[in-house]
Amino acid sequence: MRLYFGIELGAWSYLLLRPEAAGGNVLVDSPRFASQLVKKISAMGGIRRMFLSHQDDVADHARFAAKFGCERIMHTADGARKLGIEWLIDGEDEVQIDRDLVAIPTPGHTRGHVVLLYRNQFLFTGDHLAWSVERETLTAFRSVCWYSWDEQIRSMERLLDYQFEWVLPGHGRIHHDSAAGMRRHLERCIGWMKARR
Repeated sequence: MRLYFGIELGAWSYLLLRPEAAGGNVLVDSPRFASQLVKKISAMGGIRRMFLSHQDDVADHARFAAKFGCERIMHTADGARKLGIEWLIDGEDEVQIDRDLVAIPTPGHTRGHVVLLYRNQFLFTGDHLAWSVERETLTAFRSVCWYSWDEQIRSMERLLDYQFEWVLPGHGRIHHDSAAGMRRHLERCIGWMKARR
């Protein structure tokens, strides 16, 4: 797996580079449609799918979809129908996108927030979860929880059912640890969140 990432308009977007036989490249959250970025993405094989974690990180998704003919994936609770998204996620059950990718609804930051798990190693977390340098553990952002802090806590608890070694957030720091280490950090994060209800 190769990963290309950049920060656009204050949030991280990621391009997951995969051969066509494995499902093709996936753009995680939409950056600004900048000509140099579009040229780079074209040179790396374009975009087969675009995963939009939540409503406020969609930026120029329509321009990318028009340019690359990619299928967009997003939750209905964050207005996906109005945006013309092709693959709609509904409810709270995980969605197997292909053999390596699983979309996991994680309401909290927004009603329709979803994280993306790649090969049980890489968790693209949007605005749900990030690394805190100050606390040296995983964290959530209470000040920008626009839907429900209690729902976000419940969503964090659901993530304990999954294994991952990388947290790749939309905001905040990227972090790598063993799966066991990530689980410990996630448990600490949940305890910290419950103390801030």
